[in-house]
Parts: sequence; structure tokens; C-alpha cells
Amino acid sequence: MEQLLAMTRRQFLGRGAAGIGSAALASMLGGVTSASAGTSGAATSAPPHYPARAKRVIMLTQAGAPSQLDLLDYKPGLIARRGELLPDSVRMGQRVTTMTAGQAQIVAPSPFRFAQHGRSGAWMSELLPRTAAIADDLCIVRSVHTEQINHAPAMTFFQTGHQIPGRPCIGAWTVYGLGSENRDLPGFIVMVSKDVARTCDQPLYEHLWSAGFLPAEHQGVKLRAGREPVLYLPNPPGVSRSVRRGQLDDLGTLNSMHEEATGDPEIAARVSQYELAFRMQMSVPQLMDLSDEPEETFELYGEAARRPGSYGANCILARRLAERGVRFIQLYHVGWDQHRHLPEQLRIQCEHTDQASAGLVVDLKRRGLLDDTLVVWGGEFGRSPVGQGDIETPDYGRDHHPRCFSVWMAGGGVRSGTTFGETDEYGFNVTRDPVHIHDLHATLLRLLGIDHERFTFLSQGRRFRLTDVAGEVVGGLMS
Repeated sequence: MEQLLAMTRRQFLGRGAAGIGSAALASMLGGVTSASAGTSGAATSAPPHYPARAKRVIMLTQAGAPSQLDLLDYKPGLIARRGELLPDSVRMGQRVTTMTAGQAQIVAPSPFRFAQHGRSGAWMSELLPRTAAIADDLCIVRSVHTEQINHAPAMTFFQTGHQIPGRPCIGAWTVYGLGSENRDLPGFIVMVSKDVARTCDQPLYEHLWSAGFLPAEHQGVKLRAGREPVLYLPNPPGVSRSVRRGQLDDLGTLNSMHEEATGDPEIAARVSQYELAFRMQMSVPQLMDLSDEPEETFELYGEAARRPGSYGANCILARRLAERGVRFIQLYHVGWDQHRHLPEQLRIQCEHTDQASAGLVVDLKRRGLLDDTLVVWGGEFGRSPVGQGDIETPDYGRDHHPRCFSVWMAGGGVRSGTTFGETDEYGFNVTRDPVHIHDLHATLLRLLGIDHERFTFLSQGRRFRLTDVAGEVVGGLMS
């Protein structure tokens, strides 16, 4: 009692807010308190708001912004307009970055061939032959748009619904609400790959998989290639597993006494994370060992999948994580920022990613996992139909373009064999069925059975949500 009386105003308000948040979540999810309320490491048994179409998400995040005009949004009319100035009636005064603000806005059609594929007749670039082969499994969205025109705020917005770091990412929100189906692995796992040829670098910041103001146990855990997939997970030299078990038991006793004395809910969360780390000492090495994968797996994902840390290897790990019930799996692949040498660099990027992305969808489908696994492929914004630099030389590129870009989705209740939304003849503006980032988030949550408007967390006196104060579920994306 003396400790409670000695609490500062800041401590009292902080602990009070945590209690209100736990009660709110319990009420929202049917009265059952879950791991997300900071009480235990177990998954919630309460049903979500709606029948869930997807149980888990694999997000294939292509950092740097793939050029939709050269991959998924076919604009044959630009061929006749090559070298012309972009009309003012199309641009309508919309801003461009400082990298192209001082140059003439010259139209640059795609140098790559497009063709229709599958029964759906989806148009795709020659750079994506493996993705084209699964066209009828995909929902291609050509009308995604955002307000952010530079990489860091745009990627932050794509992940958290806000351009300023500090808010929880979609993976943390998902695990906070639904828990995990595997007690031996984190509910949210992140992997970052890089292309071998290093076409370009795009920095990634750890706030992109942060829990923000949600309980810290819901942040993404990064798996790395190499001898130590999770930093500081192995026991140090001289400490056996039995010794570590004894240390955790003693530490748990002390923490229980401290929790009883202070009522601090963060203590229970911390203890659960210690126990999870102990179990991960066994589960992570088993997960990372691909020696039990048959030869046909590497034929499906590509020869590069044999190399730890490659995009292909990470796609195999994503499937293995999905099999193990991990709720949210996110792969980041850098190198899509083609301001220069676009014809060469974009081809290299697709060679590194096309087969493995398509192979993941095929593999999930073969194993009966695609129906309840939602796969999402895309970057933070798109690329401009205007060339950056001299389009008559092979070193030209494309600048950032937030007004419209393309993503594709598969499985998990999306409408397969569909191309949704349209852009104008220049590929500059959305003309039909716009999908804002908030709309995309709202739809992803709905497929997971969550109502984005009711899914909130009380922080600093305000109820926050992933979609902020906007977002509409896009019914045309769901089957």
C-alpha cells in the first residue's frame, strides 16, 4: 500500500490507462482477456467481430516502390506519347520531388512487353513470368494511393497508418487483437532480404515493425540470416539450458513478488517474454534449418532460395512460419528505388523476387494454406509516368509517385482473378475505385474478422486505431 501511495501522478495515470485499455479490449473481444491485454502469453479465445476469412497474413513488402507502369498497370497509349510533355490537365499542379522538379516532365512509356494471362486476362509485364502464371489466384489493385511522396514517411504510413514514427504497425495491431496460434514463436516475425546485385539501397527503420504504444510484446521480432537468427537468444558460453531454466524460475519468483507489491502489468508481460525466449531457443533453430525441405521446394522458389537471407529463402521461411501458426509474417526486400538505370535494375529486381513470390502462393495453395492465409505484395508508393533524366539513354529512371500505384493480394478471402481500379491513360491519377492506404488496412482487418472502427487502444487520453479517423472496407476486393 505504501508503494501505491508513493506513486507519482505519471505512474498512476500510466497504470490506470493500461487497466482501461485491458478492460476495453476484453469488452470488445467478447469479455475474454487476452495476451494483448498484457495478462499472459496465450492467444485470445474470443471470436473477432466477424467470421474471419484469413487466419494469418504474409506481407511481401517491396521497399523503394516498384514501378507499376512497368509491371502491373499497362499503358499502351504512352508509346505514341513518348517524349511529349505531360499535360497540365493531367498533372493539375500536383507536386513532384525535388529530384525532378527542375526538369521537363517528359512522358516515358514502359520499355517492356505486356501480355494478358489466365482466364482473368490480367495484363502483366514480361518481367513477371512466374507471377503471370498465377494470375487467376491474384487480386490486382491498380488504384492504391497515399499522401506521402518520400520513402521514410510513405513506408511508415504504409505500415502504421501515420507518417510520423511512434504508432503501432499493422502486424502489431493484428497480434494485439488476435494473439498467436504458436506458443513457441512470436506472433509477429519480420525478415529483411537484400538483392545480390545491390541495385540500390533503401534504409529500413525498426519503427516499421514497432508496437508503438501497444504492449511491447506485440512488436515484430526480426529473424536474421547467419549463426544468430535472433540476437542474444542463445545462452552465453558456460550457461547450460538447465542453468538458464533455474535462473528464469528464480527471476520469475522475484518478479511475481514485485508484481504483487506494485500491480504493474508490464511485469507479467516481461516474464512471458522471458519464457517465450527460452522456448525459442529450441523452436528457432528448427525453423531456420531448411535441410528437411525436398528438392522440389528449391525448384519452386528458385535456386537463390538455397542462400540464407535471400528473398527466396525468406519466402520459404514465411511458408514454414504460416504452417506453425504465426499470425503475421512480414518480408522486406529493398532495391526498388529506380531513379536511374530503370530498364536494367528493374529487370534484376524481378529476377530476384518474381519466382519466389509466385512460388510462395503456389506452395501455400498446394498445402491447403492459401484459403486462410492472406498474401499481400506491394511497396510504399509507385513511380511516375514521367522519366527522370534523359529517356533516350539507358540510365533514365522514374521518380516517386503517390497518386496511384499497384499491389496484389492472394488467398485469405480476396476476390481472385480480379483486376480492381483504374488509372488514367497516363497512369498518373486514379479514375475509378480509389483505394487509400486506410481503405487497404480496413479491408485487411475485415478479412481477419476485425472491425477497424471498433478496434482501438486508449493512449494519452485518445482512442487510436490503425486507420486513424478514416478508411472504408473495399467490398470489391473480397470474395
